[in-house]
Amino acid sequence: MSAGPFALVDGNNFYVSCERVFRPSLNGMPVVVLSNNDGCAIARSNEAKALGIKMGAPWFEIKHFAESAGLVALSANFTLYGDMSDRMMSLAAGLGPTQEIYSIDESFIGLDGVRGDLTDRARKVRSRILVWTGIPCGIGIGPTKTLAKLANYISKTAERKPGSYPPELAQVCNLAALPRDELEAVLGATAVGDVWGVGRRIAEQLEEGGIRTVLELARLDPATVRRRWSVVLERTVRELQGMPCVQMEEVPAAKKEIAHTRSFGRVVTALEPLLEAVSEYASRAAEKLRKQGSVVGNVLVFAHTSPYRPGPKYHRSVVVPLRRPSSDTSLIVHAAMAGLHQIYQPGFDLIKAGVMLLDLAPDYLVQGELDLEDDGAEVAERGRLMKAMDVLNNRFGKGTLQVASSGLDDAHREWGMRQERRTPHYTTKISDIPIARA
Repeated sequence: MSAGPFALVDGNNFYVSCERVFRPSLNGMPVVVLSNNDGCAIARSNEAKALGIKMGAPWFEIKHFAESAGLVALSANFTLYGDMSDRMMSLAAGLGPTQEIYSIDESFIGLDGVRGDLTDRARKVRSRILVWTGIPCGIGIGPTKTLAKLANYISKTAERKPGSYPPELAQVCNLAALPRDELEAVLGATAVGDVWGVGRRIAEQLEEGGIRTVLELARLDPATVRRRWSVVLERTVRELQGMPCVQMEEVPAAKKEIAHTRSFGRVVTALEPLLEAVSEYASRAAEKLRKQGSVVGNVLVFAHTSPYRPGPKYHRSVVVPLRRPSSDTSLIVHAAMAGLHQIYQPGFDLIKAGVMLLDLAPDYLVQGELDLEDDGAEVAERGRLMKAMDVLNNRFGKGTLQVASSGLDDAHREWGMRQERRTPHYTTKISDIPIARA
């Protein structure tokens, strides 16, 4: 495990930046990326932020900016964002010997043992990411992960809001290299709510107690913080004081639950399309399950109406146990469909459904009981079939192979998501690859 220092590499307005790589005409324009079914803003360019558009703002509330301010709204293209993330992370890994991919656009890098000027090294890596992928990013460096996260915030703020911090901290901010007085000035200029791990409620409590800046938080006695608040905030304070308490996680921990839920593109009123949707969601959840090397013991399925639309309300769920833990898509889909048959009632305008896999365990654990009707050879064959299906779907795209109960005609899936503004899969689909003409 890395003992520090640490760096955090974070793509700027990542989803918007991915779109701008292939549509340079969007540079300088206010742009938002919308959530599934084009519901609300999940990414905003700096120009969109300047219009006062908040994260999560519903599209119907901000669409007037399209005419008044030239706002461009795009449907989320997660296939593109995932591929661009892989490219950015592979380059970010060159910054140090260990890497923890924290999210689709964030990556912690352990710098333990790296010699030379870390600030200069980070600027070179940032430049390489920008040139090779087109994604601008900020890099923060600190003796702990919390300080690296804070440094990253400062690097972006200094670039986006000149005058908020010294200009030399823009793009790459190395708090570990600052003299003591300059470091305290920077921490004193940063609100306590901007610290990683300090939520809104805790920030309000701290401010009520006169703790308004990061510097004031860092000067608190950790033992007192633990008694008054929690061991989590105590750990944050120790990290701000330069004591590494949060180590690198180079291998992500297995999830204890896996869910796949979606809102429908339009209301669903019949059982057949609902079964198709739940079959698809169960299949996607099963893929995630096998990817982390787990099996599931219980399958939860739910469906509900919109809490905001007029009409009768409906919200039901059921947990269906598997006879023995499994990662077989067909068994998981069968359990989800059985549950749906059990809870379904006609006469409701359903807007969302989902599947959750509960009671997960490592796939190397074997339930010790008689096989009963199971054929061991058949179970092994099913395992190889699932592996082959995952390989083909990873290579040729999701849905290349799927269970028939999820429907065979994408164009007529009334439960399918609305993505009226989605851009092409520029990097993962042959027919969508852009062509440069002289």
